[in-house]
Amino acid sequence: MEPTEIHEFSEEMKEAGEKGMRHVSLAISVLAVLVAMVTVLGHRSHTEAILMQTRAADQWNQYQAKKIRQEQVSTTADLLSLQPSSNDEAVQKKLAEYRSHLQKWDGEINEEQEAAHDLEREVAGAERRANRYDLGEALLEISVVLSSITLLTRQRRFFFFGLCLGLLGVIEGATALLMH
Repeated sequence: MEPTEIHEFSEEMKEAGEKGMRHVSLAISVLAVLVAMVTVLGHRSHTEAILMQTRAADQWNQYQAKKIRQEQVSTTADLLSLQPSSNDEAVQKKLAEYRSHLQKWDGEINEEQEAAHDLEREVAGAERRANRYDLGEALLEISVVLSSITLLTRQRRFFFFGLCLGLLGVIEGATALLMH
């Protein structure tokens, strides 16, 4: 909610002036604060998802680099073993070195792949939280609008319906906090 909208609500509170509408105006102010809080949390969740996605992409790049290096060394070892050589002892020594690297990289590649999958799961969780915050924000904004209509029409049904939607918005935002 923008500062100008909060100012407009303040003006509406002054115009409402009636004792019966003061609680509506106060509730609208509280709802506006809740909208702001849920909006900030939603933006932070979206940012977290983007940062995690970048980390996951970096992790996959590292996995691919190691996989390519492993394939190149494997191909080089195959070619070296097939070619005739005047120094068979040096060739066998080099092949042993290459095989040692390949065994080491097998374990590392699996770890890199699992780390990338873990980061992807974290991205999915952050996106689910962000979606919950977005829904909570939308419900709270609709609640503010419906409650504001009460000030214009003096019909309390808009206020009660707005409060119900506001409560749903708060619950939705709270469930996002509980997600891991």
